[in-house]
Amino acid sequence: MTKIPKEKIIRLLKDQKEIFNDDLFEPKQQFVKPGKKDYPDLQSKAKKIGVKEPSQKEVQLFESEQETWETSNSLDELNKLICNCTKCGLHKNRNKFVFGSGNPNADVMVIGEGPGAEEDAQGLPFVGRAGKLLTDILKAIKFERDEVFIANIIKCRPPGNRTPLPDEMDTCIPYLKKQIELIQPKLILCLGLTAAKGLLKQKESLTKLRGKVYEYEGISTMVTFHPAALLRNPNWKRDCWEDVKKFRKLYDEIS
Repeated sequence: MTKIPKEKIIRLLKDQKEIFNDDLFEPKQQFVKPGKKDYPDLQSKAKKIGVKEPSQKEVQLFESEQETWETSNSLDELNKLICNCTKCGLHKNRNKFVFGSGNPNADVMVIGEGPGAEEDAQGLPFVGRAGKLLTDILKAIKFERDEVFIANIIKCRPPGNRTPLPDEMDTCIPYLKKQIELIQPKLILCLGLTAAKGLLKQKESLTKLRGKVYEYEGISTMVTFHPAALLRNPNWKRDCWEDVKKFRKLYDEIS
């Protein structure tokens, strides 16, 4: 019997999960120590659990430690404040933090899953084979790459390009939401199930998510295949083409 390479098995399982939202092979979620944001009112929390109330000085110290990146007024400022992030374990093996790139005033944001090997090496999103395909897809619907802004749910490469763990996504996605707040796009295109789950909190399969218009903070959002999945499964390209044509039509209607 012919032995199937381990790497091919992993790719096949990832594709199955991408389309059908099959969590059978979902990595076990790691415990994450609660951060400051989980305790907005220290004194009332202390009363509820029956421990000594923090002093007014301690409360003031806590309030003064609110993260400065949240008040960033530009993408450059935000990047400088978060590029050395160590909030989750992914920072330990990263080569470069992949903030995102493109037009800071873009009408369209494209959001993927996370950096791969090429992205980790260069510090830019979608620069490998999947990136070239994305550029071609955008051109096919009359968008130049530098017209849009491209980012990911997470900004550091997971080991072996595995799917990001839920806690890794929860830790990193506030940065993406701040990017969206600063850019204020008219439309968002999510590439793949992980991006849709991370941003829209949808639990449906990619098959059910495609072709529909969702709302994220008042911004119309659509979902299609990740370019890397199209490289592994070229027969999905026709469906992706139908998705992005609808996306372009929606853009023209909004504009």
